[in-house]
Amino acid sequence: MALQSMTGFARSEGTVGRHRWSWEFRSVNGKGLDLRLRLPPGLELLETECRRLAGAAFSRGNLQIQLTVSVSENRIEAVLNEDALAAVLGLRSRLGAEIVDPAPMRLDALLSIRGLVDFREAEDDSDAIAARDAAIVEGFAAAIAGLRSMRESEGEALGDVLSAQINRIEELTLQVENDPSRTTEEIARKLEGQMAALMEAAPSLDRERLYAEAALIATKADLREELDRLKAHVAAARSLLAAGGPIGRKLDFMAQEFNRESNTICSKSNAVAVTAAGIELKVVIDQFREQVQNLE
Repeated sequence: MALQSMTGFARSEGTVGRHRWSWEFRSVNGKGLDLRLRLPPGLELLETECRRLAGAAFSRGNLQIQLTVSVSENRIEAVLNEDALAAVLGLRSRLGAEIVDPAPMRLDALLSIRGLVDFREAEDDSDAIAARDAAIVEGFAAAIAGLRSMRESEGEALGDVLSAQINRIEELTLQVENDPSRTTEEIARKLEGQMAALMEAAPSLDRERLYAEAALIATKADLREELDRLKAHVAAARSLLAAGGPIGRKLDFMAQEFNRESNTICSKSNAVAVTAAGIELKVVIDQFREQVQNLE
């Protein structure tokens, strides 16, 4: 499954009947899937299907989606107020018995009566509305495909960056592991020199207690567990990248684990080279975590 970033833009437009529509999608980073859908009045019934399609395509990101619909041809129709007409004709009939030789009713006079005829924009029939709505939903699906393609393209580039950073984390881990200061001989040499200096400065110190404390210090300074965990995290991160899909949150957790081990290495370090490698580890891990924030 392809990786996706959470940023992208897409547009889809078309014409059906006398209606022209356009979708515009904007996607940015988000903790979950936040869909903000703006539909023109009268098209609210499309929201359920649109949300279903978006939820099937994306799992994370703040999506701002706007639909614009315009009418290319205005059709005006005259609507007769049947009740008002009946009232007018009834009144004429009643007054006709009292008025001698009433003038015939003229059509223009009838049409001038306020409220008798209303002019308004003609509405489409149910078939035209159904065709319009179907075309708009198809356009929504097309815009989703375009946005997904852009997010996957950026996701592929992000994957390359993250893979390179994971490789660098592994290199620095091996650099610490192979540093001469971590050999048994070098550790023993340093401890022996430190103990000799202490015994010379304070001959009354208990030699056995001093050696026990030195052994404890040497144990605490050992980086074997941290290095092994870093190697395991590197393998796990590579496996996630290879699997693809919505792995941003998992990689963010891996970044926290990487950081924890690098902090411990820096605190335990007894050599300048190891400390330098630990600091660079922290820098690369911070960069790794920043990039992960863009991943779905």
